[in-house]
Amino acid sequence: MKALMKTTKSVKPHEVEKKWHIVDADGLVVGRAASIIANVLRGKHKPSFTPHVDCGDNVIVINADKIRFTGNKLKDKIYYRHTGYAGGIKGVAAGKILEGRFPERVLEKAIERMIPRGPLGREQMRNLRVFAGPDHPHEAQNPEVLDIGSMNRKNKVGN
Repeated sequence: MKALMKTTKSVKPHEVEKKWHIVDADGLVVGRAASIIANVLRGKHKPSFTPHVDCGDNVIVINADKIRFTGNKLKDKIYYRHTGYAGGIKGVAAGKILEGRFPERVLEKAIERMIPRGPLGREQMRNLRVFAGPDHPHEAQNPEVLDIGSMNRKNKVGN
């Protein structure tokens, strides 16, 4: 192989090697964790990244109910949705969602909004599994630990 290549190598879908990563979200900052997980889902951490191919890895996130916000975002950040009726915009605070029935949706939405929209983005989001507690049914895949908290001191809040 030559030292300098004059062409860019594009990976084909059958050439992609997918790994499994596990992230413990206990104490992690939502946005910082979401951006790193989104890059892993897209495959941007690999030297063989191809924008039009799903070359990302599978990510399992545990303890999503213990994810943290910085500042006053817990009470000030509002998640909006529309009912479909005129004037039907509804808003829920981030703290209320974390205390509610599906606290993992906060992290799912943050990651989903960092992935490109379209068929490829939806395919990449299927490689994400988020669990509120410490248990998950994917032990057979032998996931590698992805320690986001040790990458930067600002990635983790509190103890």
